[in-house]
Parts: sequence; C-alpha cells; structure tokens
Amino acid sequence: MSEEEKKVEAAPAEAEANVRQTIEHKPEDPVVSPKALLAAGCHFGHRVSRWNPKRSKYIYGKRNNLHLIDLNKSAAQMQVAYLALKDIVSKGGKVLFVGTKAYAQKAVTEEAVRSGSFYVAKRWLGGTLTNFHTILKRIGLLRTIEQEELSGELEKLPKKEAAERLKLKAKLSANLEGIKEIRRLPQAIVVVDPKTEHNAIAEARLLHIPVFALGDTNTDPDLIDYLVPANDDGEASIRLIVGLFADAVVEGKGGEPVYAYKDADAAAQTRADRLKGVDQTEQIKSIRAKLRDDAIARRKNGKRVARKRFIKKNFHRFNDGNKPEGENKAAEAAKPAEAVEAPAASAEVKGEAK
Repeated sequence: MSEEEKKVEAAPAEAEANVRQTIEHKPEDPVVSPKALLAAGCHFGHRVSRWNPKRSKYIYGKRNNLHLIDLNKSAAQMQVAYLALKDIVSKGGKVLFVGTKAYAQKAVTEEAVRSGSFYVAKRWLGGTLTNFHTILKRIGLLRTIEQEELSGELEKLPKKEAAERLKLKAKLSANLEGIKEIRRLPQAIVVVDPKTEHNAIAEARLLHIPVFALGDTNTDPDLIDYLVPANDDGEASIRLIVGLFADAVVEGKGGEPVYAYKDADAAAQTRADRLKGVDQTEQIKSIRAKLRDDAIARRKNGKRVARKRFIKKNFHRFNDGNKPEGENKAAEAAKPAEAVEAPAASAEVKGEAK
C-alpha cells in the first residue's frame, strides 16, 4: 500500500479525532455563568413565607416579599450536577426527564428528544419505577394496538370493539409516549420542581437511582442528590437548566452541547431561538404563577381568611378603637346615666297608668 493510500485511509480517523478534541472540555471549564442564569430569570424564588429553611445558604436576599437565589452558588451546583450526569451517561447509563408542570412540558419533551433520553411530560403514573414490570406490560399492549392498526387488523373487528381499542391506545400513548422504547430502569432521573414530582423522587430514592433536580426556594434539598437552585416556574429558566442537563447527556454520548460552555450572550441567543413564540413578559408570568401557587397552597393548608366577613364582624370594634380618647370616656360615662334614667322613666309611666 502506497503512502498516499495510507494518508487517505487515515484522514477520516484524524478528522474524527479532531472533532472529538473540540467536543471534550476540561472539568474546570465553567458550564454556565451567573450572568446567563440571571438573563434567564433563574434568580426569582418563592414568597418569603413559603421558603424551606434548609435552603438558606442558597438565598441571596429578598425583595418585594420574594426570595432571591444566589446565582453564583447555582452555577457551582450546576457544574457539579453536569459532570456527574455526564459521567453516568458516558458509562452507558440512560436518563429519564420528568416535568409535568404546564411551563415545563414543552422544554422537557424537546430536550429529552434532542438528547435521546426518555421523558414523562403529561402525568407520572404511580409505580413507573417501583412497578416497572407492569409498566412494561402496558407498553407492550400499546405496541400491540399500534401494530394492529398498521396491519389493518382493527378494521376487521366490530366497530364498537375497534373504537374501544383506539380509545385505549390514545390513553396509553398520552401517558407512555416518552417511555415507549424503555427496556430497563434508568440510571438517573432529571426532575423539574421536586414539590410537584414528589412521587417520582420517592420511587427513585427507593431504588437508589440518582436524582438531578431544578428546585426553587421551597424545595427540601435532603431529598435530592444533585439540586440546582433556580426558578422552577419560569419557562426561560426551565429551558436553560433542562437544556444544560440535556447537554450533559449529549456530551456524555460524544456530541456537541448547545447551552453549555457558552458566554451569556451566546446562551441568551440560543435560548431565544428555542423560545420563539413565547411571550416576552415571561418573567412577569413566572412571578404571577408563583403567587397563584402560593395562594393555592395557603387555601389547602386552611390558612385562608374570609376578609369581608372579618371586616364586617370587627367593624364597630375597630371604629371604637379609632375614636379619640375623650370621646370614648364620654361614651362610657353616659352609659350609667342612661341606665339610671331608664327605670325612672318607666316608674313615671306606671304612675300615670294608675
């Protein structure tokens, strides 16, 4: 074999090595900057009254009765979680993304598909992990119905039976679409809002599956293995953090990340491209969602106060308390005098009647 032929054969290997070299990053390289997190609105926390005291070290301060998250610590936590998830995937591990909140469904679905991972974005079925064999049977039933539909066997069934099979297929597809190709338990799960996905976290802990989560100031950090403190109600914040977790999966498989290892401007441009069609007032919507969730939580805890009834009941007492001190004393002195005059008047009436 001539030297030219050897060079031609070696060229693809060299090109692959060069691409691999550009993809690999050093562990000390920052995955995301605090500036990029700030631009995505990751610093907004929940109401001060709803915080978890265990999260105090991740809180920077408070403003307008809302806690603000320390983004320097969020970036550091993201660095640790990114490298841990990348290591799991590089060893052949599979990842399950979980996010059933309205603001998280789109981001979780798209980023899981991009990274080639499994996802649950509609509803977490109890026992998805702990009763895995039953879930596999339901997935098998879904595949059977799909095969019957493709082969035309459903058309041979009576109309009522065929309609029931299609209805069952739609129901199974809605809940199992993201895990239809799963064969074994995942080696890690990524969760958006641990308060909402507490069932998924409980099942993962029972099976000793590492949990990676995006959590707000009301989250219990003891339940999470790798917690990234950030706003879990804003679509831009969720998109960025979930995108970084997806990048860890992609890089663990040898691909090129989209959000990670970029400066704030490049990350903002990438996020803007992914968020096309999203309302520009997304941060305001995020805060309103937090306030709405807080109000719902207070009602569930029985702390709601019937304001109108309270005001009506205590109106006179508050009015008396607001009167000047002299008027209150005069009113108290007048009460005994009226009480004395009333019997005398009744005695006069009785005398006249006689």
